[in-house]
Amino acid sequence: MSVQHPRQPPERPDVPPITGDDPGSFAHGVLATRHPTLIRQVADAFPWPPDRRRGLDALLTEITEGVVEPLPPDAHDDHARWERWGREHIGRTWYAVPFLWAESYFYRRLLGVLGHFDPGPWHGVDPFAPAKGDELGGSAVAAELAALDQLTDRPADTVGPALLHASLWGNRADLGFRIDSGGAHERDGTPEHGDGTPEHGHGTRQRGGGSPLLADDSAALWALLPTGARATAHLIADNSGRELIPDLILIDHLLAAERAETVTLHVKPYPYYVSDATLADVVAALRRLASAQGYAAAAGARLWSAMATGRLTVAAHPFFCAPLPYDAMPDDLRAHLATATVTVLKGDLNYRRLVGDRLWPATTPFTERTAHFPGPLVALRTLKSDVITGLAPHTVAALDATAEPWRTTGTHALIQADTRERRTPRPR
Repeated sequence: MSVQHPRQPPERPDVPPITGDDPGSFAHGVLATRHPTLIRQVADAFPWPPDRRRGLDALLTEITEGVVEPLPPDAHDDHARWERWGREHIGRTWYAVPFLWAESYFYRRLLGVLGHFDPGPWHGVDPFAPAKGDELGGSAVAAELAALDQLTDRPADTVGPALLHASLWGNRADLGFRIDSGGAHERDGTPEHGDGTPEHGHGTRQRGGGSPLLADDSAALWALLPTGARATAHLIADNSGRELIPDLILIDHLLAAERAETVTLHVKPYPYYVSDATLADVVAALRRLASAQGYAAAAGARLWSAMATGRLTVAAHPFFCAPLPYDAMPDDLRAHLATATVTVLKGDLNYRRLVGDRLWPATTPFTERTAHFPGPLVALRTLKSDVITGLAPHTVAALDATAEPWRTTGTHALIQADTRERRTPRPR
């Protein structure tokens, strides 16, 4: 799936891919604790038949005691791709291979042992659906949908910034708080507070270690999507449920305020990473909006109509379930994203794939790591892993001085942009 193009990020052999072989690392914790726990939770989520349960038991033993095993020869139509992607990793321990690859392969193996791709009654079953459904139908979501009514009393030029911050923070705080804090001091995405300093000459507004928003390029997004623009926006989704709803509300705003003529929402082609959004999750979220009252119901109706008329489309390219960074995206996806006025990338995993899942110095210029992307982009990300770029030295020093695990707890966030003009990729 890899492709050569004229803006390949510079190779950095001195910064190797993150692995899980350090017992104190975030990656090790995911492999040693989160994945085994998830297998047990999935085993309890459905009355799986005996062969599926044996498969889960075998996978649990493999990831905790064994080495990485290949997919069976008769696996889904992606067997050849995974054989190529895993050529250097099969037979090694799960902790010794690149963390990005290990995480992705774990979920592919989990779906495989559950028969997700096989003909029969369990074909296509989402093993994470019970948890997704509980969240979407819960009281927290109901309260957040009601909180959207606050938007009707806002000055029009603060609604966009408020919704951008709601989308950024996901489920880290209730939606009412996110709406209130996100737009109170901003108009059209321009912050009126903070200790902004340029990041390596590319305009990122830096905020001190005391602010949870460590970098704020939101003004760059609104500059690309002014009211009345005939723009084409893409959003690469992260999670479903409580986090997808503010993404959809942001999309509704872009369309209703005529900041974008069309929007493409990119989701996973099948269930992945527990809560990652699929088309089924998008439809479920739209139905949840429609069942609410006030602003939420109106937004749900507008989004439903937008899908029916083609102003909002959902795409699910197989690459979004690949264990590869975005600099290896295939030509067809690259060409599609190149048509966008701007692509918004949501969440931690998309950030890791965008800049490369490596322990970059935190002061590495963000735009150095995103030059490969086929068009202007804005990354919205709460910090839930060790990867980070684009921070000023004083910001890093202030955060490190707290002795808190600020990179992995989701208490800090980034809005980072690379809006430089791209050149057309060379044909291979």
